[in-house]
Formats: sequence, structure tokens, C-alpha cells
Amino acid sequence: MIGVYLSGTGNTKHCVEKLVHLMDDTALCVPLEDAQIRSLLEKEGTIVVGYPTQFSNAPFMVRDFINKNDSLWKGKKLFIVNTMGLFSGDGTGCTARLLKKHGAEILGGMQIKMPDSVCDSKLLKKSVEENRQIVKSADGRMEKAARQMREGRYPQEGLSVIAHIKGLFGQRLWFYSKTTGYTDKLKISDSCIGCGLCSKDCPMNNIQIEGNRATSGNRCTMCYRCISLCPQKAITLLGDTVKEQCRYEKYAL
Repeated sequence: MIGVYLSGTGNTKHCVEKLVHLMDDTALCVPLEDAQIRSLLEKEGTIVVGYPTQFSNAPFMVRDFINKNDSLWKGKKLFIVNTMGLFSGDGTGCTARLLKKHGAEILGGMQIKMPDSVCDSKLLKKSVEENRQIVKSADGRMEKAARQMREGRYPQEGLSVIAHIKGLFGQRLWFYSKTTGYTDKLKISDSCIGCGLCSKDCPMNNIQIEGNRATSGNRCTMCYRCISLCPQKAITLLGDTVKEQCRYEKYAL
């Protein structure tokens, strides 16, 4: 077994690592952008893949990776985890359908509510204590799920036809233009000091430092990693100002 994840602020990383290690405490968990990711996945028969939901869709980086490595999935067993601030619909189903087309067997899926990670919007913001309770509840759900999975009973969240309809009409149709591909909407203000944290941690190598200023390309995957890390709060995406820099470490129990 191996866990693989796209995680900007640490929510999905935590969920994949916890769930996988409850099943097999020796299993490896790696980020999707790991340079050796394909060779690591080729060696394993069972894969837990996790990502944050964006408008009831999987991030384009995840869907792009699945399609570009179409021959990798045949005969593999996949369990899908998606994290969400509020609503997912069929967040797991979005990749399940792609993976099945490429010959994978879908064991199941979990849709896990975690603290909101959108730093430049007031929507869904909660106190630290409220977010700690959300993490505690998520951990409890994963512990219960792991016990069931060890008995061969896998959660099927987000994989049904009803979930597909909810995701499609609940958000995805209305926001499809935001998730159809990578975005070039990342904004970097004059308060940037060129420290390089954003460039170092961007999973797409989409941010470069030119002189004393960071500049963005057109391959942002909306992970919010750079926005949550910038010491100057100089980067925004959906909003115009940073309301809170959201990191899992703030809410870790």
C-alpha cells in the first residue's frame, strides 16, 4: 500500500497519512509532485490517493496526472480521499470515473470535512477551537473507517449516482470554468519582498523570483500553499486580501 496526495495547507496530507498508517504503519505516503512518484506507484498494487475538493471537482493537477499516466492504473486498487470545507457532492467520484476508464478497481472513497483552507475569503472561517473540533471529528471518522476497511468493508462516499448529481448541479456546472484547467489568476502585490518561500513550495514550479519580486505563470493549481505561507500576505487568488493564513498545524491536536 502507498498513499499519494496533493495538499496545499496540510489537511489532505494529514488525512492520507493517518488513514494509510492506520492500515499499515510501514506504508509510504508521498506528495503527488514527488520526482519519483510514477516509479513508486508502479511497485504498489493498492493506492490511497487524496486531494482537496475545488467547487465539487478534483484539482486539475490531479486529473491531469491521472490522464497523463493512463497506463499506470490498469489492475491497481484505488481508495480515494477528498477533503472539503463544507460540500463535496461527488468529489471522490470525479477521479474514480477517470481511474476506472484506465482500468483501475475502485475500492471506495471518503469525503472528509476539514478546516477551510481558502485564505482570501471570509467564507467558512471559524475559530481555532472550532477547527480543532473539526479535525478531532475527522480523525474519529478515519479511525472507524480503518477498522471497517481492515475487514474488507470500504466506505463508498461520493461514488453513487445521487452523489454525482449533487456534485454536478450543486457546484461543478456553475464553477467549471475555474476547474477546467490550470489558472493564471494568481495575484502578487507590491508588498512581496522576494523571499522565495512561494517559489520553493509551489507544486507546479509556477512561481519564479525575478530580482526582489515573485512572478506567477499560468499553471496555478489553486492549492493555496503559497498564499498560506507568504510572510507578507502578498499573494491572493479568489479574493483580494488575505483574511487568514490557514495551515493544518494551527489546528493539530
